[in-house]
Amino acid sequence: MNTKTDVAWYQMPVAEVAQVWQSDAESGLSPEEAARRLASFGANRLRAGQRLAPAILLARQFTDFMVLVLLGAAAVSAFLGEWLDAVTILAIVVLNAVLGFMQEYRAEKSLEALRRLTAPEARVMRAGETQRLPADAIVPGDILVLEAGDRVPADARLVGTVAMEVDESALTGESVPVSKSTAPLPGTAGPGDQRNMVFQGTVVTRGRGRGMVVATGMDTQMGQIAGMIEEAGGQETPLQRRLGVLGRWLVAVCLGVCALVVFLGLARGLPTYQMFLAGVSLAVAAIPEGLPAIVTVALAIGVQRMSRRNAIVRQLPAVETLGCATCICSDKTGTLTQNKMVVREIALPERKIVVSGEGYVPQGDFHEAGRRLDQDPQLEMFLQIAAVCNNAVLKKDNITVGGWLRRKPGPEWQVAGDPTEGALLVAAAKGGFWREDVESREPRAAEIPFDSERKRMTVVTRRPGGMARAWIKGAPDIVLKLCTGVLTSHGVEPLTEARQARILAQNDALAGQAYRVLAMAYRDLPPGFAALDSAGQVEKDLVFVGLAGIIDPLRPETAKAIRVCRTAGIKTVMVTGDHELTARAIAIQAGLGAEELRSLTGMQLEAMSDAELAAAVEEVDVFARVSPHHKLRLVRALRAKGHVVAMTGDGINDAPAIKEADIGVAMGQAGTEVTREAAALVLADDNFATITAAVEEGRAIYNNIRKFVQYLLSCNAGEVLTMMLAMVVGIPVPLLPIQILWMNLVTDGLPAMALGLDRPEMNLMRQPPRSPREGFFAHGMATHILVRGSLICAGTISVFILALLWSHTNLALARSMAFNTLVFSQLFYVLEISGWSNLRSNYYLLLAVTVSVLMQLAVTYWGPLQVLFETVPLSPIQMTMALVAAGLWTLLVGLQKLLVAGIWRRLVVVRA
Repeated sequence: MNTKTDVAWYQMPVAEVAQVWQSDAESGLSPEEAARRLASFGANRLRAGQRLAPAILLARQFTDFMVLVLLGAAAVSAFLGEWLDAVTILAIVVLNAVLGFMQEYRAEKSLEALRRLTAPEARVMRAGETQRLPADAIVPGDILVLEAGDRVPADARLVGTVAMEVDESALTGESVPVSKSTAPLPGTAGPGDQRNMVFQGTVVTRGRGRGMVVATGMDTQMGQIAGMIEEAGGQETPLQRRLGVLGRWLVAVCLGVCALVVFLGLARGLPTYQMFLAGVSLAVAAIPEGLPAIVTVALAIGVQRMSRRNAIVRQLPAVETLGCATCICSDKTGTLTQNKMVVREIALPERKIVVSGEGYVPQGDFHEAGRRLDQDPQLEMFLQIAAVCNNAVLKKDNITVGGWLRRKPGPEWQVAGDPTEGALLVAAAKGGFWREDVESREPRAAEIPFDSERKRMTVVTRRPGGMARAWIKGAPDIVLKLCTGVLTSHGVEPLTEARQARILAQNDALAGQAYRVLAMAYRDLPPGFAALDSAGQVEKDLVFVGLAGIIDPLRPETAKAIRVCRTAGIKTVMVTGDHELTARAIAIQAGLGAEELRSLTGMQLEAMSDAELAAAVEEVDVFARVSPHHKLRLVRALRAKGHVVAMTGDGINDAPAIKEADIGVAMGQAGTEVTREAAALVLADDNFATITAAVEEGRAIYNNIRKFVQYLLSCNAGEVLTMMLAMVVGIPVPLLPIQILWMNLVTDGLPAMALGLDRPEMNLMRQPPRSPREGFFAHGMATHILVRGSLICAGTISVFILALLWSHTNLALARSMAFNTLVFSQLFYVLEISGWSNLRSNYYLLLAVTVSVLMQLAVTYWGPLQVLFETVPLSPIQMTMALVAAGLWTLLVGLQKLLVAGIWRRLVVVRA
């Protein structure tokens, strides 16, 4: 017997399913047959997958192109005897390798978390007896016995149900528990619409049932998701691509410099060995060995900033990747919405009441036409029914948000039981009606439970004087048929056809806004109510009271966050397993769709080819009723169109797409551990608005990285050009190797790192996302590097030649002046590239420059360091000459910016 993963079990009658699996729907399998099938199908576990040993993971960190370049530079430095330089480069490489290893090791734990999510034990019917077995011992054909609170251990076709409802939100994204039945379903249906199936990892919230197992292990829906997680991900981030391009560019430049210097030296008749050493020394000097460390520091600083804004980064490159996100695919339930069902509207006959308050907190008011209601008999009766005809529990719990996130202070209101009943319970509590208080006065005598066929629930309570009352809630069309009266402001009146039509119109209006609508009714029973022992005797001649409009509401900050994203040029798409009508209603409230809202369902998406999906994906704002496979296809289609995709979500169903996306974003509170482990970014407050803050930080970090790449390469270009020009014109070398090493330490160290602390620009979120293919040298940066490097070179060579002429070829003095000119040129430049406005907030940069200045002065004027670096003290005039040559271009650029700013201000005034 082989696996049958492609069979539509939901379309088949129970008897046919039992025949396929050669099992009995009442007694199950025999122990012998179960053992045989366990050997054939294997244990009910998710595949562990091929695991890389930690040593291999660590070794992979040394295969990056830029890392190989730095290792080569370290080897050459050691060959030339520059041991300090070699050790510094190796320390940087090892630090980055350790960080990368830690990120990969943690990211690959998502499958382990998925395996822990499956039920550890299950109750199974074998040979007519109920047994409790380890979940991994379940086989196809077993009969599961399920009750409220049970986690489903395998995919099963239901063979019997009693008022059974299952929470499938983690698998499908649907926020409302799904009613289950046993009847076969016609046509094609996705997992969220298969009402006669239960799936591994979902939770029974109400009632009980039995199911015949049809899939175990990797053949379950959960197993298929695990397989998609294995296949997804591993994509290079934009920053990694840019650093790779930069590394190759640097190698080409370094080889070119080495070859040119050797050629020029040989042309002048200098010894071959001497020119080889000179060329290699310059090539090593040209490599900004501090770049990987500074990038790491900048990203780490971004991590700290984001954590203060409730965004927890698990993978460092994700910080920068967010900055170039062009599309955010957001789950609806728990991401755009609160994942807490609430009563928002109450429709009494010919009246509309709006309910305020958020979540499960029993605080809020009732308003009619803008007027707050205090005492209202109709509303009070409605709220009493909501409280009494209810099995949920509203309580305060101390909530802890996952171990590696952070603890939330204080208790929170929580609902135990069905979320829809919880919403009714909270609404009643807002009006002062608590189920416990009402039942203390009117004890519960009987209950006729809700099920998918009756579509209603009835509770009977004893009242003083031997009387009784039946409290009923259910589907509006069903409840209305059982009513003969209606409660109005004048008391109970007959339910005429005209009134019934108006009530149905109210129901249609609520349903059109994606509310889940329940009707409330009651009936006063005679003293002999105990004789009424059937639903048909109790549930008749009811008095209709009103309708409850229940919804999982939009987060208050979501609409503003989506507007910010649109201003920043970022497309937001809702991707949900919920119904299309519900998804569209929430999307409209959130402001999705710049003009006309367009939506597609999973069934429509399934019928589309990859080419058709790629053509349509730019125009669609809402994807509803989608499966995990559809989400994965959507992310791939968007990426194929050139988008940098951020995928957000909280359920198991989101994990494969989250791992496949350029940047996976998980919810920290409502999110499953599987999703958090697959994501690169976790929102500690489950707030969609936090993503916009993270995008802003990502953009700021990239700008800062670009600043210090420009700074480092401009300074290194100045050093290399200075040395090359001296060789070309035939003058002595202006700098000694130890002075070049010192210069890289003073200028490439603290000042460059401090650039990473610059604040975001004011209009950063009004700019479009940069292209993921944009290189570091876009927008004329390569030209700027060459021009600035040439200016630094010109200033340094000019001072060097003048010093030689002035001092009558005092080489030590000329080198000391050139040395200081080159160092101070770079320190002035770091202030310029940061921007004068940043100097008022980035005190670390001012401190770094001050420390670097003091260190350079010590090398110039302190005796022991003079001997080590072969410098001589400069007179005030000589130091002034070096400073003027160093700061001239920075001064001219500053004056130009002031002039341009002044002209713009005058134009603004004239236009005003």
